[in-house]
Amino acid sequence: MDLDDLVRLRRARDTMDRDYARPLDVPALARVALMSPGHFSRSFRAAFGETPYSYLMTRRVERAKALLRRGDLSVTEVCFAVGCTSLGSFSTRFSELVGVSPSAYRARGHEAAAAIPACVAKILTRPVRIKEAESAAAS
Repeated sequence: MDLDDLVRLRRARDTMDRDYARPLDVPALARVALMSPGHFSRSFRAAFGETPYSYLMTRRVERAKALLRRGDLSVTEVCFAVGCTSLGSFSTRFSELVGVSPSAYRARGHEAAAAIPACVAKILTRPVRIKEAESAAAS
């Protein structure tokens, strides 16, 4: 992979980071990266270690966790606020990444995290796939 491809892939990844709540699919992201959808998907996975969809859903779950900690929105409202269109798919992916359902996460006490600066909280609360966490712990 050459430097120009990496620059275009980063542009697409930045789009996902910034516009996570918009409807984004592989063809739209491939257009941002000036690549065909198939080449974009393969190149993105090779460069960043996960599929574009997986990366986007991780960003959405990160934002959903912050909204759920606030506590003023329902799980359904959070689902749509982060760009998901299916509550079932959102809940399944959230549970896969966080280890608990969105409702259970929202119900937890988050007062202790309020004293942590947002930049540190973002790192500490970043979703990690349960399988990745288990393999990291086994290493």
